Amino acid sequence: MSRTPKKIETKKTHLQRLAELARQRGRIMALPPEKALSEILDHPQPDALVRSFAEEDFFFLIHDIGHQDSLEILSLASTRQWEYLLDIESWEKDRFNLETLTRWMSLLLKADPSRFLRWVMDEKCEQLEYYLFKTSQVIIREHDQDPSDFGDGFFTFDDVFYVRLPEENREDEDDDTDPSDNQDKNDLLTDLLGRMAEADHPFYQKFLLRSAQVIPAESEEEFFRLRNVRLAEKGFVPFDEAVGIYQSVLLKNLRKREKIIRSGNKEDLFMPVPLNHLAMMDPHQIFCRALSLIRMEDVFDQIQIEFAGLCNRLMAADPQPVREREVLKTVVKKACGYLGIGLQRLSGKKTAPDENRMAAMIRSYPLIDIFRAGYGLAADLKRQAEDWRKNAWFTRNRLTLHFWGERLMGVIGGLLVKRPLYFDNYKTGVLYREFETMTDIRRPRAALRRAMAFDDLFSRLSIDLLPPSKQVLITYKNLLLTLWARRRLGLSAVPEPIPIAQFRPFFADLWETAESGSAPAVRESHKTDFLCWLAQESGFTEPEISRNLGKALERLFIEIADEYGSLSPMDLEPRFINLFLLEK
Repeated sequence: MSRTPKKIETKKTHLQRLAELARQRGRIMALPPEKALSEILDHPQPDALVRSFAEEDFFFLIHDIGHQDSLEILSLASTRQWEYLLDIESWEKDRFNLETLTRWMSLLLKADPSRFLRWVMDEKCEQLEYYLFKTSQVIIREHDQDPSDFGDGFFTFDDVFYVRLPEENREDEDDDTDPSDNQDKNDLLTDLLGRMAEADHPFYQKFLLRSAQVIPAESEEEFFRLRNVRLAEKGFVPFDEAVGIYQSVLLKNLRKREKIIRSGNKEDLFMPVPLNHLAMMDPHQIFCRALSLIRMEDVFDQIQIEFAGLCNRLMAADPQPVREREVLKTVVKKACGYLGIGLQRLSGKKTAPDENRMAAMIRSYPLIDIFRAGYGLAADLKRQAEDWRKNAWFTRNRLTLHFWGERLMGVIGGLLVKRPLYFDNYKTGVLYREFETMTDIRRPRAALRRAMAFDDLFSRLSIDLLPPSKQVLITYKNLLLTLWARRRLGLSAVPEPIPIAQFRPFFADLWETAESGSAPAVRESHKTDFLCWLAQESGFTEPEISRNLGKALERLFIEIADEYGSLSPMDLEPRFINLFLLEK
C-alpha cells in the first residue's frame, strides 16, 4: 500500500523535529553545566528535549550538573533513561550496591513521586522486593499477638504487617556501615511504603508478603541477567565477554558487515544517537579524519552509535567508574587511536594514509574488528617483550629493567604492563599514553629489537658480574664501554670500576684532533677498534654487528661526545660520569 501525502508530510515533519532536537542537544552539551540546565528548563518542550537524549549522553549530563541539581531534569526523563541510570550505577561487577541503589531511587522518588511509584509497582516490583528483603525485617502479626512482642523499631500502616527499618535494626548491619546509609534507607522505605499503602493497599500487602519469601541468590542472578541483556545493546557486556575486544585478529579473518543502513531507510531505524563521543574526538586523529568523509551519508548515525558501543565495551573490559566527561575522553581517545592503527594496517604499507580508502573500510568492516586489528599490533609487541624477558641474558643475571637505561627501560616497561602503553616521556605531558598511530608501533618495535640484539650480544661475551650485593649501578652502555676501556688499558676483563688515574690517559686519547669550530668526536680508529673487539669476543662478524647494532653504537659514541667532549681529562669527576664505570 502506498503512503498517502498526509502521512508522508507527517513523517517529514517528524524527522525535521528530530533533527532540530539533535542540533539543540549538541549545543546544550557544549555549554557549562549551569547554562545547560537553564537552556533545558527554558526550552518550549523540555520533556521532549530531555527524552531525546541518548542514555549515555543523559548519564553524563546528570553527573555534570550534579545529582541534587538535576531533580527537575530527572522528572522529565523517560523510564528508559531512569533504568539506564540504575543499571549503570547500582552494580559493582555482578553484585548489587545497595547504598548506590538507595541514593538513586531516593533521587527518582523526589523527582517524580507518583510516576516513580507507578514504575516500581508495574515494572520493578521484584527488584524492590529484593531490596526490602536485604534491608528490612517484615513480620505478620497474628490476630492474638501483641505488637510489643516484636521489640522496638517496628512500624505498621495496617496493624497486620510490621516493618523494621535499618536505622532501628543496626545489630544486623556490618560494623563498618555508615549511619547515614541506614538513614537514607530508612527515609526511602518509609516514604515509598507509605505511598504504596495509600495508593493500593491490597498490592502493598501482597508486596510485603512476597518480600519475605525472596531467594536472594536466585533473584540477584536473574536481575543481573536482565541488566546485561539491556546494556548489551549499548556495548556493556559482562567482563569475561568484554575483554574479547583485546583479542588480536588476523586480517584474513576480518568479517564484512552483515547489515548497514541503506539510503532512504534512516527514518525507519531512528534511535537516539550519542553525541558526547563524537564531540570528544581529536580531529587530527586518523580515524576521525576518515570518519569526517562519511558525515553526510546515511550510515553516519549508525557508525556513531557503533562507536559509542565500542567505547562502552572498553569501559566494561577495564572496570572503572566513568562518570565524568574527562574520563570518557580518555576512552574515546584510546578507541580512536587503535581504530586509526587498524585502518593503517588494513591499508597496507603506504607512505601516507589514504583517507578515502579508510572511509570505505569503516563502511565495510565492524569497528570492533578494526579496533582489534589495531590493538593486535600492540599486543604482539607485549608478547614479544614478555617471551624475551623470561629467558634474556639480563634476567638470568638478575638485572632489573634499569639495566637498559631510562629510554629503553621506559619502552620495555610500557610493553610489559597489563595493557601495553606507549612511552611518551612527557612529550605530550604524560609519561605513558595509549598507542595512537602506526609510528607509535614502529618506534617501540625498533627499540625492543635493539634491546634484544644487545642482550644477545652480552650472552656471547664472557662476563662475570659481581654479586648483587656488591654491584654498582650498571647499564648496558657503561657495561660495554667499561669492558672495552679495560681491555685497551690492559686491565682484567671484568665489569669493575676503573681507577680515575688510569682512565684519564684513555680519555685523552679518545678524541679526534679538533678543527676550529668543529664539534668534538670520538676517533674513527677507536670506533673501529671497538667493533673489532666486539667481533672477537662475541663470535659475530663485524658486518653482522653493524647490521644489527650499527646505528645504536654510532649513537652511543655521539652521546659520549655530547656528554664529555668539552671536558679535559683533569676535569673528570667520577660521580658525574655515567657512561663508564669509574672508582669514586
